[in-house]
Amino acid sequence: MTTHYLRADDLSADQLAAVLDRAERHKEHRGDPVGTLSGKAVAIVFEKPSLRTRVSFELAIVELGGHSMKIDDVEIGLGMREVVSDVARVMSRYVDAIVLRTFAQARLEELAAAATVPVVNALSDHEHPCQALADLLTIRENHGKLAGRTLAWIGDGNNVAHSLLLAGALSGMHVRVAHPEGHAPDAAVVDRAVGHAVVTGGSVSVGTDPMAAATGADVISTDVWTSMGQEEQATSRQDAFADFRVTAELLAAADDDVIFLHCLPAHRGDEVTADVIDGPRSRVFDQAENRLHAQKAILEHLLAPAALPDPTATGGDDR
Repeated sequence: MTTHYLRADDLSADQLAAVLDRAERHKEHRGDPVGTLSGKAVAIVFEKPSLRTRVSFELAIVELGGHSMKIDDVEIGLGMREVVSDVARVMSRYVDAIVLRTFAQARLEELAAAATVPVVNALSDHEHPCQALADLLTIRENHGKLAGRTLAWIGDGNNVAHSLLLAGALSGMHVRVAHPEGHAPDAAVVDRAVGHAVVTGGSVSVGTDPMAAATGADVISTDVWTSMGQEEQATSRQDAFADFRVTAELLAAADDDVIFLHCLPAHRGDEVTADVIDGPRSRVFDQAENRLHAQKAILEHLLAPAALPDPTATGGDDR
């Protein structure tokens, strides 16, 4: 059975810890020869614009010794020029994995259902699991073990929030989401995250008070108020999200060693003030770099699992 990475909890807690361990080693030893993807080709298909995701995935594949093939949506026309399942079957005959950045999660899942090679979610409207990997790697770098740490998400209950809820809960973190009315994370995702937290000793809370979420937090994270595909909602969202801006005052309510995360691109003055994102507690550029190392690790998990440590050997100690 082909293994895919479509949702943050497609990894078990131990697998997630092992992938993060591997990502750390890639970062520590970048520049050392690595051939874990030697002879393998990975297709990268984007239906949305990208900077960090495209560059980090292409570079990750090359630095692991593989071959990257960037394919624009206009060349394929997923679901228009050709049905998604046919594209999946054809590409599975050519490449060893498919990385897809798309809109609907259903399209991603349709591709994966027909593919006989691993499919990686490089962002959908519902989840952004590779971003969550990079975020957890950044938190581990700054705070050590993830278990017991508190992550406050301020703003839209969007795709990044969904993946952080799941990955954070799997890691034994306390994940708090503060969102405007009408912009809560998907209830099914919250329920899954709660289920993971029960097992790992973490917790999940969702509410509408940003100060309550931020108080004592080890990490404060946010995203743009208007994501790609929501441009027609930009004006209404400005009003709805006005009280969910990450400011120096909000940061001051957190732990003294709090770090600030943002997946970028950022709109200074909207979801975050310039003094926060450009200040000493910000780790947004470490976070962006960590996309590269985290994606190397997830590609190896899917295509070269022997390169990863036995997850049972770690026992999740490094969560």
